[in-house]
Amino acid sequence: MNAARRGVATDEMKAVARDEDVTLEWLIPKIANGSIIIPHNNARLQKIRVVGIGKGMKTKVNVNIGNSTLNQNLEEEVKKAEVAIRYHADTIMDLSDGGDVGVFRRRLLEVAPIAFGTVPVYEAYNYGVEKHKNPLDITEDDFLNAFEHNVKDGVDYTTIHSGITKDIAKRILAVKRHAGIVSKGGTITAAWMLKYDKENPYYEHFDYLIELARKYDVTFSLGDALRPGSILDSHDELQVQEMINISRLTKIAHEKDVQVMVEGPGHVPLNEVAANVRLAKSLIGEVPYYVLGPLVTDIASGHDHIASAIGAAISASEGVDLLCYLTPAEHLALPTAEEVKAGLIAYRIAAHAGDLVKLRDKAIKWDMEMTEARRTLNWEKQIALSIDPEEASRIHARTGQLKGNTVPCTMCGGACVYIMLPQQRFAKTDVEKLQQTG
Repeated sequence: MNAARRGVATDEMKAVARDEDVTLEWLIPKIANGSIIIPHNNARLQKIRVVGIGKGMKTKVNVNIGNSTLNQNLEEEVKKAEVAIRYHADTIMDLSDGGDVGVFRRRLLEVAPIAFGTVPVYEAYNYGVEKHKNPLDITEDDFLNAFEHNVKDGVDYTTIHSGITKDIAKRILAVKRHAGIVSKGGTITAAWMLKYDKENPYYEHFDYLIELARKYDVTFSLGDALRPGSILDSHDELQVQEMINISRLTKIAHEKDVQVMVEGPGHVPLNEVAANVRLAKSLIGEVPYYVLGPLVTDIASGHDHIASAIGAAISASEGVDLLCYLTPAEHLALPTAEEVKAGLIAYRIAAHAGDLVKLRDKAIKWDMEMTEARRTLNWEKQIALSIDPEEASRIHARTGQLKGNTVPCTMCGGACVYIMLPQQRFAKTDVEKLQQTG
C-alpha cells in the first residue's frame, strides 16, 4: 500500500496486472486506497503466486486445512494442501490448533506456494492447552506473541478477531442467540475477556499489531468473531456491532499503510445474502470483503459445500471478493483430501458464476469457448475446458461409448440435437457466411 501511494509499481503489482488483464495505471490507485490488496509477507522464503483481491478482480477462493486437538496428522494436511494447489485454490489457510502448530504451519508454508493465512489466536489457545492444560490460562502477551510468531514465519495474512470488545462480550450473555458463538477465535477471545474482565488484547494493542504488520507487509483479515452460526441469528445486534468496530479499525490500519480485508458470515438465509454484502460495503466501503459461505440453510450436513456455494455465488455476484470454501465434512469432522477437492470445485464454480455478473465481458469468454466445443461435439476441448477435467473425462468414458469428436454421448445418443439439426453445429459467423452465399 505504501508503494502504491508513492506511485511505485512492485513486482507483485505487475504480476497481478498481467493475471487480471488490467493496466498498472488502473491497478495502483486501487491498491493505494485499499480497494484491492495483494497479500504477500516480505519474510516469505519461497516464490509464491500472488493474487489481487478486491474490486475489479476475479473472485478468489480460499481453502481451509489444518489439524485439531483430536486429529493431528501432518502428512494428511500436506496432502490436502497439495490438492488445493492442484485444483487451483487462490489462497490457503492453516487453522491448526492441536499439537505443535508451529511445525504444521512452517511445513504447510513450504508446500503451498500461494497466499497463506492463519488465525494466531489458535496458537495462543494451543499454548494454553499444551502448557497449562487450560486454554484460558493465557496472558495478553500470549495473544501478542502468537501473532508475532505467525508473521515472522512468513504468513501473508492473519485473521485477527479485534472487533469483539469486552463490552460486546458482556452483551453476549444478555442477547439470546440460538446457536451462540460459533467462531472458535471469537469464543476463545470472549471467554478470556469475561474470565479476567479485561479488554481484547487484539483490540487494545491494535497499534502494536499494525507495527508488526507494516514491518512484514502482512495483511489483516479482520475476523467476524460474532458471525451467525444459524440462519436464525443472521444480522443480530452482536454481528452488526462488531462490523461497525471493524470498519473503524480498518481506517486506522489504512492510515499506517497496512492492507485489510474484512470477514463476513456465516449462516445467512437466502433472502438476506445480498443485503449482507450491501450492509458490509456500506460500513467498510470498497475494502475487500471475504465471506465463509454463506450457508443458506442449516440442514445440509454432509452437503454443506453445496448449501454454502449457493450463498457464495450470490455473494460474489453482489461484490464479495474472496470466498472461503466449505467441504462436505463441515460441522461433522476434519475433511479428507477428497472432500477438500469437492469443496474447492464447488466454490470455484460459485466464484465464476459471480464473475459472470461482476466481470461479464472477461468471465464469459470461458463459457463461450465451452458452448462452441459442445455445439461442435469437440469432446477433447469440452473436457479440457471443464472446471474439473479429470472428473469430466471419467464420466464421459465410463459407459464405453464411442471415442473421438463429432460422436454423441450416451445421454441422448442418436437423438443428439447437434446431429438431428446439424446446422446448429455451425458457429454464428459460419451461418452468416452460408446465408450470404445462398
